[in-house]
Amino acid sequence: MRMRPTLAWTPPEDLPPGTTDWEPVADALGAGGVLVLSGAGLSTESGIPDYRGEGGSLSRHTPMTYQEFTASAPARRRYWARSHLGWRTFGRARPNAGHRAVAAFGRHGLLSGVITQNVDGLHQAAGSEDVVELHGSLDRVVCLSCGAFSPRRELARRLEEANAGFAPVAAGINPDGDADLTDEQVGDFRVVPCAVCGGVLKPDVVFFGESVPPGRVEHCRALVRRSTALLVLGSSLTVMSGLRFVRQAAQEAKPVWIVNLSPTRGDAHAVARVGLPLGATLTAVAERVGVEVAVSGASAGAGGRGGVDAGS
Repeated sequence: MRMRPTLAWTPPEDLPPGTTDWEPVADALGAGGVLVLSGAGLSTESGIPDYRGEGGSLSRHTPMTYQEFTASAPARRRYWARSHLGWRTFGRARPNAGHRAVAAFGRHGLLSGVITQNVDGLHQAAGSEDVVELHGSLDRVVCLSCGAFSPRRELARRLEEANAGFAPVAAGINPDGDADLTDEQVGDFRVVPCAVCGGVLKPDVVFFGESVPPGRVEHCRALVRRSTALLVLGSSLTVMSGLRFVRQAAQEAKPVWIVNLSPTRGDAHAVARVGLPLGATLTAVAERVGVEVAVSGASAGAGGRGGVDAGS
C-alpha cells in the first residue's frame, strides 16, 4: 500500500475525549498477548522530535517524497546533505524510559510482538527483540539499481571523505533523520554512488509516497490476528500505514488502547486514549504489573548499532 504524504489531520468534534487513567492499560498488559504499535512520539524523550505533536517537525519541515527523491538529482543532494549531518546527531540518541518499559514487557512474556513506525532503532537498543520496522531503518542503505544493501556507517565514511570539512550548523533535527539546512548550507555537497554498480543510493526506509512492502504488511496483520489487544504508543495514526492495524484489531473485536498526548485518527476505534507522557506512564504501568525496567538502554542507539517515519 502506497503511503500518501498526509501532513495534517483535523480531529472531528465528536471524537471521544482522552483520559488520564492508565490502570486499564496495565490490566491489559498483565493479561499478556498484547501487540505494541509505536510511533515517533515514543522517541521524543530521546531528543528526536515527532511529526505532528506540539512543536512537531511538520511545522517547519516537509519530508522528502519517494517521487521527488527518484526524479531529481538536486533533491537527492539536498536529502543526503541533510541526512548525513543529521545522522551524526540521530545516531547518538539513546533509548528512553518508554523504550525500556516496552523491552521489559517483552522480556516478561507480556507482548505478542512490537511493530514500530520509527526508523531510529531505539527499541532494539533498549533490548526489544523481533521488532518489525514497518518503515525500515536508517542504519541500512539500498541501491535502487542493483538492490545491494550496505551499512549506513559505510556510507557515512564515504560521504565524509567526499565532503571534507562539511559541518554547517543545523536549525534542528527531524524524525526521519534530516537536519534542517538551507540551500546555501547544502551548497555543492557531493553524493556518492553505489559501490557495487554506481547506481543511486537510498536509505532503507519507506518515504512518503512509497509503498510499505506487502510481505511486511501481511506479517504485521498476522501479528494483529495472534494478539489479544493492541497498544498504540506515541502515534497520531495520521497515515494509513499504522491506522490499518488499529482498524483491523477493532474489526476483530480486539481492544485497542492508545497512549498519546494528542487526539489520534484511531481514537474512534479505541477503548480509550490515555493522554499522558509515555515514559512516566509506561514506567508506572510496569511497576503495576510487577515488571522491572532497566535503568538505561541495553546498548547504543541506531548509530551505535552500526549502522535508522517516514511518518507516524
